[in-house]
Amino acid sequence: MHKEQFQFLLHFFKALADESRLKIVGILANQDCSVEELAVLLQLKEPTVSHHLMKLKELELVSMHPEGNTHFYRLESEILQNLSKKVFTTEKIASLVESFDSDVWANRVLQNYTEGEEPAQSLKEIPASRKKRLVILQWLVSKFEQEVQYPESIVNEVIKRYHSDCATLRRELIASQLMQRENGVYWRK
Repeated sequence: MHKEQFQFLLHFFKALADESRLKIVGILANQDCSVEELAVLLQLKEPTVSHHLMKLKELELVSMHPEGNTHFYRLESEILQNLSKKVFTTEKIASLVESFDSDVWANRVLQNYTEGEEPAQSLKEIPASRKKRLVILQWLVSKFEQEVQYPESIVNEVIKRYHSDCATLRRELIASQLMQRENGVYWRK
């Protein structure tokens, strides 16, 4: 997401993160109102309502139109709908964290569940959490070469370098589809 889009979203959410402004948007979604009407409905002073309307006008969510000596405000629902279509998609929301480093969490899990340094690193325990266990299994499967077929005895030997419960970890590698097995032969998927 571009920096200006990100700043707009930040400004948008800050503007709507106010109870009175949200109520104003709700009221204006039903009908056009003057500052005086909004002040009575919200039990606020008119200058306070004008301040909130100004914040909403900056986002172009609210527009003003005069009728005689009175100014009426209306919700620009098309702006809200267009914003929803353009910004509130899964892809756009996901792009809010472009610089997010997904390896940070995995590295923390490895740090918590392993001890020692490579090549003598070992697994302290098998995590109970499925998500953490998957991080450990991905680390463990990296100890096997791609496109190499291993007999079960070698798989056990490699796993035992890192943890004594080779049977559980071997089954977990198969169950998580990180390795495949056929006739006692294993390989990385």
